[in-house]
Amino acid sequence: VWCQAQSSTRSYGPVFEEQPSHTLFPEGSAEEKVTLTCRARASPPATYRWKMNGTEIKLEPDSRYRLVAGDLVISNPVKAKDAGSYQCLASNSRGTVVSREASLRFGFLQEFSAEERDPVKITEGWGVMFACSPPPHYPGLSYRWLLNEFPNFIPADGRRFVSQTTGNLYIAKTEASDLGNYSCFATTHMDFITKSVFSKFSRLSLAAEDARQFAPSIKARFPADTYALTGQMVTLECFAFGNPVPRIKWRKLDGSQSSKWIGSEPLLQIQDVDFEDEGTYECEAENIKGRDTYQGRIIIQAQPEWLKVISDTEADIGSDLRWSCAASGKPRPAVRWLRDGQPLTSQNRIEVSGGELRFSKLVLEDSGMYQCVAENKHGTVYASAELTVQALAPDFRLSPVKRLIPAARSGKVIIPCQPRAAPKATVLWTKGTELLVNSSRVTITADGTLIIQNISKSDEGKYTCFAENSLGKANSTGILSVRDATKITLAPSSADINVGENLTLQCHASHDPTMDLTFTWALDDFPIDLDSSEGHYRRASVKEAVGDLSISNAQLRHSGRYTCTAQTVVDSASESATLTVRGPPGPPGGVVVTDIGDTSVQLSWSRGFDNHSPIARYLVEARTLLSSTWKQMRTNPVNIEGNAETAQVVNLIPWMDYEFRVLASNILGVGEPSLPSSKIRTKEAAPTVAPSGLGGGGGAPHELIINWTVSWGWEEAKGRRMCLFFWEIIPKSLPLALLPHNTSCLPAGDGAAAQPLVPVVPRGCCPVRKRILSHLLSFSEPKVAPYRVVAKSVLSSEMDVSWEPVEQGDVTGVLLGYEIRYWKDGDKEEAADRVRTAGLVTSAHVTGLNPNTNYHVSVRAYNRAGTGPPSASTNVTTTRP
Repeated sequence: VWCQAQSSTRSYGPVFEEQPSHTLFPEGSAEEKVTLTCRARASPPATYRWKMNGTEIKLEPDSRYRLVAGDLVISNPVKAKDAGSYQCLASNSRGTVVSREASLRFGFLQEFSAEERDPVKITEGWGVMFACSPPPHYPGLSYRWLLNEFPNFIPADGRRFVSQTTGNLYIAKTEASDLGNYSCFATTHMDFITKSVFSKFSRLSLAAEDARQFAPSIKARFPADTYALTGQMVTLECFAFGNPVPRIKWRKLDGSQSSKWIGSEPLLQIQDVDFEDEGTYECEAENIKGRDTYQGRIIIQAQPEWLKVISDTEADIGSDLRWSCAASGKPRPAVRWLRDGQPLTSQNRIEVSGGELRFSKLVLEDSGMYQCVAENKHGTVYASAELTVQALAPDFRLSPVKRLIPAARSGKVIIPCQPRAAPKATVLWTKGTELLVNSSRVTITADGTLIIQNISKSDEGKYTCFAENSLGKANSTGILSVRDATKITLAPSSADINVGENLTLQCHASHDPTMDLTFTWALDDFPIDLDSSEGHYRRASVKEAVGDLSISNAQLRHSGRYTCTAQTVVDSASESATLTVRGPPGPPGGVVVTDIGDTSVQLSWSRGFDNHSPIARYLVEARTLLSSTWKQMRTNPVNIEGNAETAQVVNLIPWMDYEFRVLASNILGVGEPSLPSSKIRTKEAAPTVAPSGLGGGGGAPHELIINWTVSWGWEEAKGRRMCLFFWEIIPKSLPLALLPHNTSCLPAGDGAAAQPLVPVVPRGCCPVRKRILSHLLSFSEPKVAPYRVVAKSVLSSEMDVSWEPVEQGDVTGVLLGYEIRYWKDGDKEEAADRVRTAGLVTSAHVTGLNPNTNYHVSVRAYNRAGTGPPSASTNVTTTRP
């Protein structure tokens, strides 16, 4: 209850929750007041004051200034009296803090000069610039130009450009359509108020001449030095006269183009600029007659930002204190300090040095609200903290000595003594009436903690901590009770098992019967969480003195040193054992391919973990572009011993891309594979495997389709070809010597020519020296049609079709099957759907029809050359659904 009362009545200094912001008030606004906000939480509640330009504002009853809570309300604001910088001060009995500065500025836009503007006369085809000369204003303006009348605004179309910096209008190359009267139209945006004014008109007239072309000349230029703050958007302008109209290009001379660039020819905009955007930028204007360039720098600076701030601190009277704060920014921020809203400088016990504030031998009067202020020309930031200097007599109410202190026989006990006191209290300990001093078993630390080691029954009794400082004294007592020590009576034993096997590690303990006993296990000093072990660990017994650990389906990761700890509230005992889990080897490392030949390579690798069982042998696997499956390869030596780290892979395919990997094995199995090697290609070689499965038939008239199968071995070198040999079959009576032979070569990408398939033709590569006229086998599509076609509806969307076949003798080549065509009544046959059968079947089942619909059906025979003539069509109507 005392603690709660202290908490609820605790006082603290003001902490800002709302601070004033920069405010723009439009002149002539219908609003009759300006409100600058300020609110701070504090206990007791804060009172508020305001400063304008560093001078405190007097809040008199008839003043235009009044305070609403912490807000400052200014009635009927006037620029001459009220424009300036404002700060809020929040105070209570604990101290004062000052808000950030906020400016009140007045927005306005006056009218353009009433003087007439001079007319402009220029030769057609030349460039021209109209000056806007905007009237006095605040803040900035946006600009457009009128041609002849409102609202005929001139678009920015590449030939014409309106600078948003000066308001000037530029025309790169004048045309007849540019004749007319021009007026600058300026607009200001002030919060919810928009105001626009426009200038007197200036007339443009053109002298007609043959427009000659001329090189670009840059007229609208960005400043030589453009300053910007980090996080802002930077806009650079560049526009040139020229005929033809020049193209504008941008580049950064000391770096590459950023993804933050937004380019639209006359403008370069860079979003969210940072220090890497600083540098020299070039604008280039170019046409067919030449080019012009202009360069300028972007210089990035930054407002102050805190890197380190101060925080509320409680310190003892008479102690030393060091506070520090640090801020980034460009230019580098200057740092100053405030105490209760007033500047703080070095004096007596206080040293101020930039971001460092040091106190020597604190006194109560040092309590208060402190602020660290970092500022450069771009802004100011404040960090606030409260310093409370404490002066307290020793008090044990928050942290008394524990009343009952159990300790284990032969063990160690630690009894803290932590009274609240300022300055720090000196501490003495007694046992009964005996004053305790440091000895071989008893230690009193610098902070007053009592430590007793090798405890015996004689150490039982009352222990009292006495604390004293210059303001008073206090004491607190506890009773030490000595209990039986906890001991491991059955320790776990080291063991070796294989992956997947089960094991129980035993652990039994004795302890003082008046206390609860718990068991915990750790693997290599990391606690084991039985609930998240995926079923591998569980307690093997529920008996209080038994803490056996059961391990199921052991994995390699379960190897290590297991520690069983039996623990009570006063002591603990531990014993350890080593578990070795044996398994297949780990993956070899670093597979490297060297000595690459046409059919062999040399592999080397580094040895992986043997996982507690010696490596017996290695296996080599490979994969190619032809298959993503890994296949075991032949090696030299055939059996790679477990102590080897290199082997030759043989029987490879020439001119083939390969990846290799290595696997290790032991008596427990084959381990995980290594990572794949880098992809390599074997060297080229002559073909070793001939094509197989030669066959074919069919084709269009004067065509013969021939098929064959190519084995791996044909992709064996660059410049490969397939050579096809063929000849005409003539009567047996013709002498063999008169047989006309022919050869046709088919390019087939990279490789070598395969060996000929017909023995009577000599070996050789295409092209052949002499081409012999051949007589090609000639096939054509079927010449007859099926007949007796019958179609029968079986469901609302299905029908059966049957027919009489054509005679095989009526078909040249091989009959491949039949094609059924069906189409709705009213449609043309060209729109028919088609179903094909394979082989010599003479019926078909057709699905996907529309219910209650009349269809026409015909059937054709087909071979490789195409389809034959149609049968007579028949009709069928599908049933209702």
